[in-house]
Amino acid sequence: METIINYFETIPSSHRSLILVSGITFFWLLEYATPLFKFDYRKFRHAWPNLFFTLTTIVINFVLAFILLKTSDWTVANGFGVLQWLDAPLWVTVVLGVLLMDLIGAWLAHWVQHKIRPLWMFHLIHHTDNHVDTTTANRHHPGESVIRFIFTTLATFILGAPVAIIMLYQSLSVVFSQFNHANIELPKKLDDIISWIIVSPDMHKVHHHYVLPYTDTNYGNIFSVWDRLFGTFAKMRNEDLVYGVDTYPDVDSNAKINKLLKLPFEGYRAPEGAKFEGTGLKESQG
Repeated sequence: METIINYFETIPSSHRSLILVSGITFFWLLEYATPLFKFDYRKFRHAWPNLFFTLTTIVINFVLAFILLKTSDWTVANGFGVLQWLDAPLWVTVVLGVLLMDLIGAWLAHWVQHKIRPLWMFHLIHHTDNHVDTTTANRHHPGESVIRFIFTTLATFILGAPVAIIMLYQSLSVVFSQFNHANIELPKKLDDIISWIIVSPDMHKVHHHYVLPYTDTNYGNIFSVWDRLFGTFAKMRNEDLVYGVDTYPDVDSNAKINKLLKLPFEGYRAPEGAKFEGTGLKESQG
């Protein structure tokens, strides 16, 4: 564990980039071998806007990184935060740190973006992809990238997270997001088993169903425990999935980048799905 922590404490930017590129490449190739859906689309054309938003996310996080590092350094130097107050073995501190970073920096950030209208308008870009695959993982409007960064910084402050735990969490977050968005088919029993611990592909795909109440379920990124604990876990048959957003049928996976960038500043459209009854959500929960 000490070796891992020492590595992530000084992980070079090139290694972090390699993790991102390797993850996309691995799951991209795996999608050819064992696809969940055989999309009728041009895979490279579909990837372009998603890769553009991946680059904007990288730039924003790079520019703002000093805030995250300063926050971490301050908490450690002043002994502030949950992890700084604990007197626990290193492995417990690391596991708890990654768990709680995931809760605040990912699950809570995601939940809030679905509940607050202006924030939803930025997050909406992610949901307009109607051909969800591993490149969808990083399809975030620059505004959303800033929002997520704020929550990651908040998590760092509350936990008093050292730099090593932050870098470990972010590396895991990237890989798991690519994994659970990937258009891959796992054996159903295996997917069900791992969904008790981590967010599996089938579990997260429910979140990308085009209509409420399913859109407001399965917010998790790394660990599935948060959705199960807070009552936002749901199941759905893969064959019933329809990707996209019901109120934005005019915005699809291949929308022009300039249109996607302007979308948060256009008029809000209330979700029609909220009015539906008999959706079967309760019956499909596990």
